[in-house]
Amino acid sequence: MTAAAGTARSGPGRPRDPQLDAQVLAATQELLVSDGYQATTIAAVARRAGVVTTSIYRRWPGKRALVEDAVFALDSGNHPVPSGELRADLLEWTRLFLGAAAHPAARSAIPGLLSEYHDDQDSYRRLLDGGERPTVAALRELLSAAAVSGQAHRDCDAEAIFEFLRGATLMRALTHGTEDDERFCRRIAEALYAVAQTPASE
Repeated sequence: MTAAAGTARSGPGRPRDPQLDAQVLAATQELLVSDGYQATTIAAVARRAGVVTTSIYRRWPGKRALVEDAVFALDSGNHPVPSGELRADLLEWTRLFLGAAAHPAARSAIPGLLSEYHDDQDSYRRLLDGGERPTVAALRELLSAAAVSGQAHRDCDAEAIFEFLRGATLMRALTHGTEDDERFCRRIAEALYAVAQTPASE
């Protein structure tokens, strides 16, 4: 699941201490793994990080925003460097997506976050848009270069490839974690490669 990653929310109290931000995010990840989503409260994070709760609230408006940044910081937003071989590149993308979603903190947090988003579609849309737009743009650039070299159709659907990639890896991560992950990634990458050969209109 890709979203805006590793950027704590703006608020009063700037200038901010990046080291404290990282300390709080790390504590949040640790609590998600050890205690679960419900028990990962602002007070518990403050105790684990060795800070006061007001320091957290100056950076994040509440638990959900903090957990979002902690979890989606795991997907660093550093897209794979194109190799010139589309099959290999799609495999790296699949590994990146699965690795982020299968991290224990993400597996703990995502079901709870999705439950909260059920009645707050606007927040969910903003969350996805923060990471979706640059990720789709990077995929589109990759596919455009591949089309020039004959490895992809010039009218292939980058958004469809993104949706397939995100949905398949998220579901796999939540149900199986990293079990047999390399075989899964290779199968998905091959499927993505087939989609890349198809024009969007078909």
